[in-house]
Amino acid sequence: MFELMFTSFPVIIRYFQLRRRGEAMTVWNMKTAVYLWLLLAFFLFLTIFYFHQKSYSGIVPFRTVSVVAQTSGPVTEISVMNGQRVETGDVLFRIEDSAQRAALAQAEAQFDQITADEDKARETLRVSQAEEAAAQIELENLRVDLSEARTLLERQVGREDDVRNLQAQVSEAEAHVAAMRAQVDLSETELTQTIPARRRAAETAVESAQVALDHTVVRSFTDGVVTQLVLGEGSPATTLILSPAMVIIPDRPDDLPVRVVAGFSQIARSTLYEGMPAEIACNSNADINFRDSVLPAKVVGIQPAVASGQVIPGARLVDPDSLAERGSLVVYFELEYPEHEAMMLDGTGCIVQTYTNNIPGIGGHVVAATGIIKAVGLRIKVWGMLLSGIGLAGGGH
Repeated sequence: MFELMFTSFPVIIRYFQLRRRGEAMTVWNMKTAVYLWLLLAFFLFLTIFYFHQKSYSGIVPFRTVSVVAQTSGPVTEISVMNGQRVETGDVLFRIEDSAQRAALAQAEAQFDQITADEDKARETLRVSQAEEAAAQIELENLRVDLSEARTLLERQVGREDDVRNLQAQVSEAEAHVAAMRAQVDLSETELTQTIPARRRAAETAVESAQVALDHTVVRSFTDGVVTQLVLGEGSPATTLILSPAMVIIPDRPDDLPVRVVAGFSQIARSTLYEGMPAEIACNSNADINFRDSVLPAKVVGIQPAVASGQVIPGARLVDPDSLAERGSLVVYFELEYPEHEAMMLDGTGCIVQTYTNNIPGIGGHVVAATGIIKAVGLRIKVWGMLLSGIGLAGGGH
């Protein structure tokens, strides 16, 4: 409509010419003006709709956190309700934990048994060391007796049988000392290797049992608001991500800017560019006094691929005819002024209007100037939404 009004000056000029001459308007004397009007309107339409792309699919995306239990069992306590704000670490609900507590008690009992075995091994080591020392003393005494017996035999005052008996006793004592040494080594190995290995295994078992017990207490891993709480006391806790117990809408990090995502026709790829100015009008921002209903923004990113072209491995080969519906070019926008971010409601639908201003020369100024028509149309669209109450997703240009 605005385009036709702005390009109607040839007809208006011709009308006043004919009126000044006193001639009546006919098809023949107006045809040139009408053709010129239509030609100008065509080029103006082409310029506006090609260089100033609009999208009705804008949305403020946000993430949610699905809360599921990591163990199964009936729910014994629910600590939150729908709409409640939670902090990281807050208890959401508890699951019946008698089996987990029994497993933890058993693991701790095994750990205590290993401590007792370690004390026993230390006592065994001390006894073995004492027995080894006694056997060593006895061996030294027998060696002295053997030396004396050999001396007496050399002086022909001793008996050869005494020497042989003492030699046998010395050999027996040496074997006993070796056995005691092996017992000491075995006790030391028990203390330095076997028991520490058993202790580490027992500690791991205790930690595993404690983790299993901790899993019966479901806590929040983020700050946010609880919604879609479907649990009740006695309900079985589910571990399926497709059937969460509740959903948490997390708070947006302070260093994460609000972004609007919009889909454009693939033809718009030739005119869209990073840094391109834009305006965003969202359903949740519209108000009767028109304050902050249309917010300035800019393009910060263009997705390098169209989602509908993805090839997913499957049992059948991809048939291009099945992809006849063309996907959208996904473009990301950020608001120019950070103070406007607090006005944006997560998930709200928006109209996104872009304006081309990177063409050099006089022609570029003309193209940029035609963006005012789209800006006026965007504001009329917002007024129409307020009057009709149908929202901004009405489509059209």
